[in-house]
Amino acid sequence: MSIASAPLPSSDRLDVAAQLREALLAVDFTADGLLELLGAPAYAALARSETVPALRATRGDGALETLVRLFLLQRTVPHARVAAVLPVDALLESGWLAEADGGLAATVDVRPYGGPDGEDWFIVSDLGCAVGGAGGIGSHDEGVVLGVGGASTTLAGLTVRTPVESALDLGTGSGIQALHAAQHATRVTATDLNPRALHITRLTLALSGAPVATVLEGSLFEPVGEETYDLIVSNPPFVISPGARLTYRDGGMSGDDLCRSLVQQAGARLNEGGYAHFLANWQHVDGEEWTERLRSWVPRGCDAWIVQREVQDITQYAELWLRDAGDHRTDPEEYAARYDAWLDEFDARKTRAVGFGWITLRKTGAGSRAAEPSVTVEEWPHPVEQPLGETVRAHFARQDFLRAHDDAALLAGHFKLADEVVQEQVGLPGAEDPEHVVLRQHRGMRRATKVDTVGAGFAGVCDGSLSAGRILDAIAQLVGEDPVLLRDRTPAQIRLLVEQGFLEPAGV
Repeated sequence: MSIASAPLPSSDRLDVAAQLREALLAVDFTADGLLELLGAPAYAALARSETVPALRATRGDGALETLVRLFLLQRTVPHARVAAVLPVDALLESGWLAEADGGLAATVDVRPYGGPDGEDWFIVSDLGCAVGGAGGIGSHDEGVVLGVGGASTTLAGLTVRTPVESALDLGTGSGIQALHAAQHATRVTATDLNPRALHITRLTLALSGAPVATVLEGSLFEPVGEETYDLIVSNPPFVISPGARLTYRDGGMSGDDLCRSLVQQAGARLNEGGYAHFLANWQHVDGEEWTERLRSWVPRGCDAWIVQREVQDITQYAELWLRDAGDHRTDPEEYAARYDAWLDEFDARKTRAVGFGWITLRKTGAGSRAAEPSVTVEEWPHPVEQPLGETVRAHFARQDFLRAHDDAALLAGHFKLADEVVQEQVGLPGAEDPEHVVLRQHRGMRRATKVDTVGAGFAGVCDGSLSAGRILDAIAQLVGEDPVLLRDRTPAQIRLLVEQGFLEPAGV
């Protein structure tokens, strides 16, 4: 029997899920509890699908060790050991456990997951598929449901977490995005083309003690019709591949058409002020500028912030996803044929590389703001500090501010230096003046930008008490420069520092 056709626990027995949750928490089967039991190296190895260190750490017969072997390591455990910890009869009846080789075995992977505010959640996935993402499972099974990988946590950290009435998790998988959304959305809808994923999403929500979500089967926005939402999140099957071989990763459309369609259709499904967050791949095509390609995806009536985090040439990309499916362990001729098919796909579409990153839309609606949308497309492969949801929200708030303030209004405005911004001076030892000054963020995107001495002095004085114009007048007097000329040339630098988050409008 394949993994994807194996029976799943009943998603209707909420009472049994509640009993199981209570039993798991009673023995500290949590992210913190596992870290303490296993130690950091073995705990980290589990995230790489390596189980030997955890097996060595759970040789005892304690309650927590029993549950780790049962649910995380998928070992058969003697009936008596399990019965000492869990309500075995109820779990057998509802399908969470099964008789196996004289003992008991789990029918799904149950993995602790720490919520953003210290919540103890549990992510359900198919056996052997707990680690999602490239290189995570090595499974050829169509229809398997993965657990939480790096892409899932990245998207969760990017999402703006303001209270909303309605949220849509499109392509829910194991339900991690729906679980996050349930903490700040009154109504959550989760969709997926794979009915098994919808079943597992119900299990994840129930076992985590989260409210029930509406689950709908279908592709892209088809299941929700004309419904609109305050928040849309999606970690779609974005892999650019020759065909739709694996539902969890292959979109089934040519090239990056699935990601493009998803982004373009999202504008009509967002309520005024709503956000849509996506992870995506996009092609770098001969004769096209990738930034302009992505600008063309942004729907009317939306601002956008698109960040390219990584670029791979087509050979690296093909190898990454062939290994993800375990194709490198097949017959060498079969592997070569699959590799060749991927390169044929890229050649046919004149693709030389593939980018990966984040796309965020914010619905601005009709009116004056929609006439001049803010669309930022940038490459940022450097480390960032997650979660970034507040950074994303602040980015769009600053775009609104800058759109509403011309140069004269900027000079009349009051600004504050953002938290944890430091100044670095670079120059030759013993030189009277630095060659250049760098402002560097230690939060959020962790940007760095060069400024001149006026810009550095201006930023250093900004505490919200004086207007920008008065600060520039004081600097002009200090350096012996014409204050009119200084006021004329500095707004562009102020605008850049505000746009990148080094300066914040006071009182906004």
